[in-house]
Amino acid sequence: MNKVKTRNLLILVHLFLAAFLAPSFLLVGITGALKLAGVEPTIEDIDLVLPADTQLDPDSPTLKQDISAILAAQNIDLDIESIRSRDGKMTTRPTSRTFARINQTPDGLKASLHKPGLQYALMELHKGHGPAIFKTYQLMAGIALFLVIVGGLVVGLLAKAYRRKTLVSLALGSMAFLALGFMV
Repeated sequence: MNKVKTRNLLILVHLFLAAFLAPSFLLVGITGALKLAGVEPTIEDIDLVLPADTQLDPDSPTLKQDISAILAAQNIDLDIESIRSRDGKMTTRPTSRTFARINQTPDGLKASLHKPGLQYALMELHKGHGPAIFKTYQLMAGIALFLVIVGGLVVGLLAKAYRRKTLVSLALGSMAFLALGFMV
């Protein structure tokens, strides 16, 4: 394949990947910028009252089913994919939609339901706390972002008219990244 055909193919792949995954790229950019700007996401927290004799073993191999049963007794039906359990604090996942937390305290179990607002839900997706299928999508988006960037650089280097501009932009961007990230 000659240089022109290679460049045209790379442009086509670059454009397809960039357009197809634009929502994912925007999610990361917008949520990251909002977080850095200090814009706090909203979440509605609802305390749940559990019967005093409710027991839960955070190390149980049936923890997911045990928590589902506790919530079902409260007429709460959540789509629980997994449980994050640390130091007696258990959180149902995904947390990008309504989720529950159950904490073991000296006074017994304390439970709460959490309903995330849009920004909170998007930030949870960004952090990889969404549904398992979305995590797979994010992994693919990360790989595609790498390919889009490398493909864009290759296209810029293959086109004689853009080669110098590409190299200057790459050098300036690399210097800014290094200086702001590691030297300031």
